[in-house]
Amino acid sequence: MTHDTSPALITPDLVRLDADLGPEKDDAIRALVAVLAEAGRTDAPETVLADVRAREEKSATGLAGGIAIPHCRTAGVAHPTLTFARLSPRVDFGAKDGGADLAFLITAPDGGGALHMKILQQLARALAKPAFTQSLRAAATPEEVVAIVEDVVSLPAEAAAPTATSADTGAAATATADPGAARHVANPPSLVAVTACPTGIAHTYMAAEALEAAAARAGVTLHVETQGSAGSTPLAPSVIAAADAAIFAVDVGVRDRSRFAGKPLVRSSVKRPIDDADAMIAEALRAASDPSAPRVEGEAGAAGSDEGAGDGESWGGRTRRVLMTGVSYMIPFVAAGGLLIALGFLLGGYDITNAYAEIAVNHSLADLPDPASYDLQHVLFGSGLAAYLGALLFVIGKTAFMFFIPALAGYIAYAIADRPGIAPGFVVGGLAANIFGVVDGDGTALPATGFLGAIVGGVLAGVVAHWIAGWKVPSWARGLMPVLIIPLLTSIVAGLLMIVVLGKPINWLMTALEDGLSSLDGSNAILLGVVLGLMMAFDMGGPLNKVAYSFAAVGVGGASLASDAPELKIMAAVMLAGMVPPIALALATVVRPRLFTENERENGKAGWLMGASFITEGAIPFAAADPLRVIPAIMFGSAITGGLSQAFEVTVRAPHGGIFVLFAVGNVVGFLIALAVGTVAAAAAVVALKTWTRPALPDAETGVSAGATGTGATGATAGDRSPVSA
Repeated sequence: MTHDTSPALITPDLVRLDADLGPEKDDAIRALVAVLAEAGRTDAPETVLADVRAREEKSATGLAGGIAIPHCRTAGVAHPTLTFARLSPRVDFGAKDGGADLAFLITAPDGGGALHMKILQQLARALAKPAFTQSLRAAATPEEVVAIVEDVVSLPAEAAAPTATSADTGAAATATADPGAARHVANPPSLVAVTACPTGIAHTYMAAEALEAAAARAGVTLHVETQGSAGSTPLAPSVIAAADAAIFAVDVGVRDRSRFAGKPLVRSSVKRPIDDADAMIAEALRAASDPSAPRVEGEAGAAGSDEGAGDGESWGGRTRRVLMTGVSYMIPFVAAGGLLIALGFLLGGYDITNAYAEIAVNHSLADLPDPASYDLQHVLFGSGLAAYLGALLFVIGKTAFMFFIPALAGYIAYAIADRPGIAPGFVVGGLAANIFGVVDGDGTALPATGFLGAIVGGVLAGVVAHWIAGWKVPSWARGLMPVLIIPLLTSIVAGLLMIVVLGKPINWLMTALEDGLSSLDGSNAILLGVVLGLMMAFDMGGPLNKVAYSFAAVGVGGASLASDAPELKIMAAVMLAGMVPPIALALATVVRPRLFTENERENGKAGWLMGASFITEGAIPFAAADPLRVIPAIMFGSAITGGLSQAFEVTVRAPHGGIFVLFAVGNVVGFLIALAVGTVAAAAAVVALKTWTRPALPDAETGVSAGATGTGATGATAGDRSPVSA
């Protein structure tokens, strides 16, 4: 390799042939680290050893076929290095088929460059190929081993192609060898997969290689996204939309998993494909045709949102992804915190806000408070235990709620700069919420910029962190970049800009927004409810839906809000409007089942509970199959419900839960009427549009409507495919 002056990845003095490195895994690892030190590649062998052991504790690194790949990222090395041993006798590294005779110790520096990670990725993929391992077993000298490895890591450009790869070539070869197979793969099933391990060095890429090989043998089109330490090339939205099922072979969270929402899912550890890839491909194909198969949960955009998108991400698409990442990580704080606050109100009454601190600090289960002594008039059953638990739940809920603005900013920054952006993003989010409570002697606080400040600050922190991460630094500083230099400098730059430059203007905007909400009444409030209803139904969990939800959820955490506060009315309108689409479509499948495919009727059964729980995404399978008739109909119903909610002055103190938080609803009768009217209107609209625009009824046996063609068909052509979501 001649791309830089770094030491070679592997040299003869890093190779041991037919070596006895001890009977146990730890003995072998210690001996490999000693070889690394003897070769002058580390002056901190104990650091390397500790990091390798820490990685081994997460999961075994033994692979089928007599291979072991202990590996880590560590501050103990300055350059990526491979240390190889052909073991005699074999050593057990935890593989199902016994001990390993080929062991690679892969060590990469903390903060190492992506190019070196690409080299390690190529090696990991090569280990899945029998020809490569057979050559290593037959090698007579260390120099021969080095040559075999360098043949792998010095492949031409096509070997370093983007990690989103396809098994189409293998499928084509299958078709050529067997004319009958050509008919099978003329329009082969399509699968997508994500592989990721805790360190993102070896298992990630070996699992991808194994899945690709298995897909080629099965005549299946497979696209793999490897989420490794070298970064990842996200699969194109069009590729995901066309897939029949998804495979997640991961030991860590899948980045932006909402892209796969609604896809039939096969899930496993990252090691399983290496041992059993053929079975996983077969399971994915079965899941693709099984309506009851597990599916990827999470938010999803409207059907067809990927139209015209290429492999490269547009600025609009990138902006959407960044904002949606922040919102998706924020929502658990809002939902959990808001529900806990609502439970606190259920037990302690709404006036618990006047006494929670004294009760939490001065009482215990052995010394319960007297509600009358704190002038608590609405405690459940007048119980001291209810008052005490209500105060504690309120404290926990408020604490959780305080993190939602920092989380929004932190994960927006994460979406831009990856992990180095999280800490500074949380810092600017904390400034946006004034979480430190900075107040002068006169009671004037540092300007709080709220969720608008979190969005601006998160983007600012992410951009600055991403810029700093691109700096060329000496090798000794690479390990400090992600843990010290990037967070420190980004926090300074973004924090100062937020306080000095952006704080007051954004605070002025937030104040104007709050004043505008407080002045809403009559027809203006009803119009706002209609608009929020349209937003909630348009993309069912996508950007507009989440903007409306975030706008409403921000106001729920106000402890001192009056029972008729406009913020609580807005939350009610949003929640009710979001409940309508799944329930309406479930109702439509009952009223006119022959207008829907078997898959849609099955989805309708789940829609009742999803809608009742305020999970708007339950409508996505219907919208994906027939967007031009389903989406306008559910928008119509949700708009009616949003307007009626405001007209009836319904309020909700919980940001999530649907009918399961009726205890937190003000005007329950109005809540139920608004929900029922909008649901019936949306169901009627769906039935009418499907009936009037497609008069031919589906065949009783096939479920295919006469003349039904194209993506929008309600018959098997479209409806029997997996739900498409972004």
